[in-house]
Amino acid sequence: MADRIYLDHAATTPVLPEARAAMAEALGHWANPSSPHSEGRAARAALEDARARIKAALGWSHELIFTGGASEAAALALGRAKLPTRAISAVEHDCVRRAAPDATVIGVDAAGLADIDAIPRHALVAIQSVNSETGVIQPLDAIAAAIRAHGGLWLADAAQSAGKLPLPDADFIAACGHKLGGPPGVGVLLVRDLATLEAVGGQEQGYRRGTQDAPAAASFAAALAARPYDLDHLAALRGRLEEGVRALGGQVIAENSPRIATIGSISMPGTSNASLLVQFDLAGIAVSAGSACSSGKMKKSAVLEAMGIDQSIADGFLRISFGPSTTEGDVDAFLAEWERIAGRAATRAA
Repeated sequence: MADRIYLDHAATTPVLPEARAAMAEALGHWANPSSPHSEGRAARAALEDARARIKAALGWSHELIFTGGASEAAALALGRAKLPTRAISAVEHDCVRRAAPDATVIGVDAAGLADIDAIPRHALVAIQSVNSETGVIQPLDAIAAAIRAHGGLWLADAAQSAGKLPLPDADFIAACGHKLGGPPGVGVLLVRDLATLEAVGGQEQGYRRGTQDAPAAASFAAALAARPYDLDHLAALRGRLEEGVRALGGQVIAENSPRIATIGSISMPGTSNASLLVQFDLAGIAVSAGSACSSGKMKKSAVLEAMGIDQSIADGFLRISFGPSTTEGDVDAFLAEWERIAGRAATRAA
């Protein structure tokens, strides 16, 4: 696998050496953090140290609930926020749509930006900070102002932006470790005011049941502390990718929208993304056709549909996402393979 090129960091980024080392050390405190004995207290100390370090790294001074990932964090807020109604944007991650199937849907424009005028009153409103398929950054300050003016609470899915961009001024924020060099299976729900969330008893101050995973929390904290993301470098890589794709007849999705540097959304119109994924994989290049929760099933992208993207473009859509280890050589190798695949597609169509 060493000679393969990995361009699917938005799904999961390889665990950083610092995070691996922190988990190995924390596994020495193997006891249950809720146990009252000496071993349990040592595990509790490691857990609380990780909690404090994550809050400090993210610049969050309020509450932090550890979860099994961003999906669980979002579902926790959607299920237990003390407001009568729910609303979600049309481009939310699949986990949000599943957690709030009866929510009011807030539409987006062709740039992928939420319709702020459609935000309802007195609702928990789920609008992500960065879209996982297109990389589009929502107008966060305007969203915060609108939701508060309507007497609501804001749940921001920041899985793609936490540790890379400043946190949004939201009431609930979902994030996870595996998108930024930490381990899979650990996430957080950041809560501005615990009084806005119904407790259920158990661990995490009564807001989540189950044994807390102190080693994973320590690994998450170490990944954040490492801060390996050079966003200027990654923006240059994305620019190199998109310039090459355009030169070869491809299209860039949401190219005029504000976007995070780590995600490029492109299309080879007239092709099938299922076929593209296979061809790139056989060539030793890992890419995706959307969020890992949905692209593995090769479902039609709800995000592109909500943006009104033409079906011929949506059919050939790929997400190329970058991480700390991505190089210009990786991008150039991808473009060389893109050119070969586009040439074969043109020959078949002739």
